[in-house]
Amino acid sequence: MAKKKNRAPTTALANAGPNDDIGEETRRRLYEVQVIIREAEQRAFDLFLQNLVKGTSHLSLGQEAIAAGFAVAMRPSDLSFCTYRGHAHTLARGVPIEKVLGELMQRDNGLMRGKGGSMHLTSVEHGVMGSYAIIGAHLPIACGAALRAQYKGADDVSVCFFGDGTTNIGAFHEALNFAAVWKLPVVFVCENNLYMEYTPIGEVTAVAHPAADRASAYGLERIVIDGNDADAVYRVAQTAFARARAGEGPSLIECLTYRHSGHSRADPAKYRPEGELERWKERDPIKIYRERLIQFGFEETAIAAIEANVRRMVEDATATCKAAAPPAVEILFSDVYADGGWAWRN
Repeated sequence: MAKKKNRAPTTALANAGPNDDIGEETRRRLYEVQVIIREAEQRAFDLFLQNLVKGTSHLSLGQEAIAAGFAVAMRPSDLSFCTYRGHAHTLARGVPIEKVLGELMQRDNGLMRGKGGSMHLTSVEHGVMGSYAIIGAHLPIACGAALRAQYKGADDVSVCFFGDGTTNIGAFHEALNFAAVWKLPVVFVCENNLYMEYTPIGEVTAVAHPAADRASAYGLERIVIDGNDADAVYRVAQTAFARARAGEGPSLIECLTYRHSGHSRADPAKYRPEGELERWKERDPIKIYRERLIQFGFEETAIAAIEANVRRMVEDATATCKAAAPPAVEILFSDVYADGGWAWRN
């Protein structure tokens, strides 16, 4: 979302000063998106404890600033490619909360009518081109989407999110090389939360920054940012998108962050050193951005109103999903193959 031009400062930002390059409207949206992700993800966890979410799922509690910063900087025509930890990016692109929770709860009102589940959220309407459960599988696909845009002269950018562990997968290197050689309009975003499932990334990787320290091998700039600061994420996203649209090729951005919960619901995260979680919670992206809004002159009442409105949205979505019907048996064999059917075609 671009900052409005030729607009006088409002009372809320009267003390922001002339160097505020983001603006009140965008800052409000950045905070709102982070709160939506936090509240919806926490509700997903609560519903799991009530046995209303089946199977496992992977939450982004603590990583909200990355999804918010990139999504707010995107145009509606830009495309998002996510991992199995994709709830945050799906919500950030504007998919209704009830569509996400409904899918997790295997309800007919879900995004995929309850057939896809947590790890396969997709909404072409919102530019969410799928969550991928296979590590690294979506990086070459994002390159394909970017090649399509380049070939057709379109100005959309493909944005591919992945975890630190993906940087040790062959598809990561293949996709980076391909994108650099063809100067594709694709932005690769590494969400480095320090752990690849249960193993510290630093114990199995030859460089300190698994994504950024390898950028030079493909002629790309080394970019490492604070992934818990939505302003920093938003700014670097804007720069990367501008480069891509100008035909200057891909960017590789490493965002340093930390997940508050385990890898998945089955992971109690006992492998983390004592005190590490508490130290990172001092850098909670919601806390950081709430303080930022106050710094820029937002009234406490205005911030509280955003939070209350999001909580109402989550409550309403929860009630809707609990009342929704499970998927109809008739759709069991639909939308399995590209032709819409289920029979294998040789």
